[in-house]
Amino acid sequence: MPLTDRLDRLAAFEPVDLPVISLYLNAQANGRGRDNFAPFVRKKLRERAKTYPLRSPARRSFDTDAGRINAYLENIRPAANGVAIFACAGAGDFFETVELDAPIDEHKLYVYHQPHLYPLARLSNEFSRYATLIADTNAARIYVFGIGQKLGEAGIKNLNVNKTQLGGWSQARYQRHIENYYLHHAKDVVDELERVVRKENVNHVILAGDEVILPVLLEQFPAYLSERVIGTLRLDITTPQHAVAERTLEALRSHEAKQEVARVARLMDEYRSSGYAVVGAHDTLAALSHGQVDELYLSASLEEIHAGVEEVGSGLFQKSQKKAVMNSDDHTLKVDVADELVTRARQTGANITFIRDAALLADVGGIGATLRYLI
Repeated sequence: MPLTDRLDRLAAFEPVDLPVISLYLNAQANGRGRDNFAPFVRKKLRERAKTYPLRSPARRSFDTDAGRINAYLENIRPAANGVAIFACAGAGDFFETVELDAPIDEHKLYVYHQPHLYPLARLSNEFSRYATLIADTNAARIYVFGIGQKLGEAGIKNLNVNKTQLGGWSQARYQRHIENYYLHHAKDVVDELERVVRKENVNHVILAGDEVILPVLLEQFPAYLSERVIGTLRLDITTPQHAVAERTLEALRSHEAKQEVARVARLMDEYRSSGYAVVGAHDTLAALSHGQVDELYLSASLEEIHAGVEEVGSGLFQKSQKKAVMNSDDHTLKVDVADELVTRARQTGANITFIRDAALLADVGGIGATLRYLI
């Protein structure tokens, strides 16, 4: 299941007044080739379990989840570098897992009234899906990269034609033949690239290859592909896959850094002039609760800016949600702001963009959104 679909499924979880565990683990092997998360899992689950009264519904649900999590971790894929687990036995035996080839930065355990999705959404954005075409005059390879791994690959191989094989031809006839051959090859490559881009729902394309074929390829690109090209690199067709991934990811990051500046500038222009934008936690949560948000902009450092739960207005919640988030001591509504923003965005079909440069959104608390309509 694609990660975006998994996020939507997790976001549909209804808040409950039982502990919902969200566990994120870096599953990269240590110097001895072993996972190093087991001590963290045992310690943190044991500590959190003690915060619930023995034999209470919350404690029974938590203990059941802890046992199931430990059993699951005994059999994760050896190639997995990141693992996310979401569990609440008391809510219909809810148990969802995600194994990733991309590493998760650090071990984290969250216990909340719903799945904590901010780290997973950020990871999805961090490794956005893109296609790379690397070609020469008689062959091409197309890669689709995303979530820290190769998601697909296609290859094209046409006959190599040289002057010796065409002995006796005039220079003019030879040149026309070569040009026709390149054109035929380019059309084959472009047709395959368009098929891959449509099938994989790719928004960015990076081109690489020799100086002879790239101009011919670009002339054949339909508008659908041309508008997705974000960079061109000089790479040989024999370049190893890992090197292609490294170089193209650098190009993607450079493109995204420029886009971040432009997007935040547009956000602030909309906020200052037309009102079709909001900034800050409260106003953005309010806009999300009304389904107004088109694009949600979050600092990639948001969990540091808004650490822990914060009090918010009761008007931001539907009546069915209030029981799960109400603080039992003072009857205030307290939520994890970063998680609440991501969950509501997924629930209402808003796009989410994480801004890596924390300075760009620093003056507005790391949060902003453009709106579909005003109320």
